[in-house]
Amino acid sequence: MIHDTDTIAPFTIKPAVEGRQVPVILDSPHSWRAYPAGFAPIAAEAELLTSWDAWVDELFGAAPSLGAAMLVARFPRFYLDLNRTRDDIDPALVAGALPFETRPGNKSAVGMGLLRRLALPGVPVYAAPLPAAEVLRRIETCYDPYYAALGGLMDDTHAAFGRVVHLDCHSMKSRGNAMNDDPGAQRPDIVVSDRDGTTADPELTRLLAGLFEAQGLKTTINWPYKGGQLIRRFSDPARGRHAIQIELNRGLYMDEARFKKKEPGFSSLRGQITNVLRDFIAAI
Repeated sequence: MIHDTDTIAPFTIKPAVEGRQVPVILDSPHSWRAYPAGFAPIAAEAELLTSWDAWVDELFGAAPSLGAAMLVARFPRFYLDLNRTRDDIDPALVAGALPFETRPGNKSAVGMGLLRRLALPGVPVYAAPLPAAEVLRRIETCYDPYYAALGGLMDDTHAAFGRVVHLDCHSMKSRGNAMNDDPGAQRPDIVVSDRDGTTADPELTRLLAGLFEAQGLKTTINWPYKGGQLIRRFSDPARGRHAIQIELNRGLYMDEARFKKKEPGFSSLRGQITNVLRDFIAAI
């Protein structure tokens, strides 16, 4: 299915059930899989989908009924990665000049910047650099509106409660590859991250990790993921603005080779996540 990001909103906000709002919001930036109109990669769909946070929005889908609004992107990560800074762009992927300076970081260096250079190690996404006008269009029609929406949710929730906890929801391969910090390693069930205690009160992060552990899920903190731009951008723990990244091991709930849900794993994990969200909200 093709979706045109010029005419379809780049995100959906699933509001909290009226009268049940709590000081927690969620976002799922990578759970959309459909190609936007005009996207013409040379990588195969199966190669691109290895970066897809498969059904993460569904796994956390109980959040609005528990009082937490949820923001969901409507374009895929392999089109534009929301968990990068706006200027983390590999210059080799751009033909022409952008109206701002690019600052490629370590993620761009391994092919996973704002624009994805590699779908998998040695597998390029594009046959040639993208015109600068196209890169700017993606940023202005996808990245900027999403961040404006996330910032608005953070601000509104903080204004209503004097505090807010943002849970940034992702999935991860069951084993790291050569583009990751843990190549070949078997990963835990859950990773919760706060950029080494800088985006959330570490007690909140430990609370969340403990709740996942109580559901029988092996959980680590800040390894192999520390968290990206989405939790860094609007967090300020000293002012009651906390943000924690959550990574789910895909092996728990899907056939990673065929990109299919597996049962009872999917339903079981969805129930465990619902329990964690309920208990986390009650505890804070």
